[in-house]
Amino acid sequence: MPNNFLIAPKSLTLALPKKIMQTLSEENYLKAIYHLDKQGSKKISPTAIAESLSNNPASVVDMIKKLADKKYLHYEKSKGVKLTDKGRNIAIQIVRKHRLWESFLVDKLGFGWDEVHEIAEQLEHIQHAELADRLDKYLGFPQYDPHGDPIPKANGETAISFKTILADIEIGKTCKVVAVKDTSASFLQYLKKLEIGIGSKITLIEKIAFDNSIVIMIGKNQHTTVSKVFAENLLVHE
Repeated sequence: MPNNFLIAPKSLTLALPKKIMQTLSEENYLKAIYHLDKQGSKKISPTAIAESLSNNPASVVDMIKKLADKKYLHYEKSKGVKLTDKGRNIAIQIVRKHRLWESFLVDKLGFGWDEVHEIAEQLEHIQHAELADRLDKYLGFPQYDPHGDPIPKANGETAISFKTILADIEIGKTCKVVAVKDTSASFLQYLKKLEIGIGSKITLIEKIAFDNSIVIMIGKNQHTTVSKVFAENLLVHE
């Protein structure tokens, strides 16, 4: 009987293009390296990355080699890790999605600012070409997320990042809360208990030399004493 089935040449079956996508773990590494760079780390070492991600240093070295093979970063022992343009662009898009999702969860779904980080950690890994752009438009193109962190635009541009911490404000000066450095649930819940949020006015009343704690006035009449760690994790603008 005649054979009515055609067998495609082997070369054709191998010629189909494959879309290479980053794994969740790879994206977390790129984001961690990006944050370390934004924090001003002069040398980003495997140890620093391991501490940031709470990972084993040996596994970090293995991942660095894998990311270097994919051209996402450069690594030299003497100079540390540096993202390539390709790796940096991926990291920026992950950060963008994370902060847009946090804004959506707070502004549209009513979550507290202490509840959204872990949820956004999951949502940031959704890989869809248009989703972030549509979410950005739906939210009205916000510049900052609920914690005061700037939201990168699609082209990587960001609004100004605030640098001044409450601990550096002079006695008698009044400032406005613009962001938080520590986004842990425990710190954000403590701020909520003190009725401090983005936009709150704080006046520095006294600095106590004994333990570097600070007496502040929240708004116009609520006085309280906060620790040095607290004052170093609250970003303000005079």
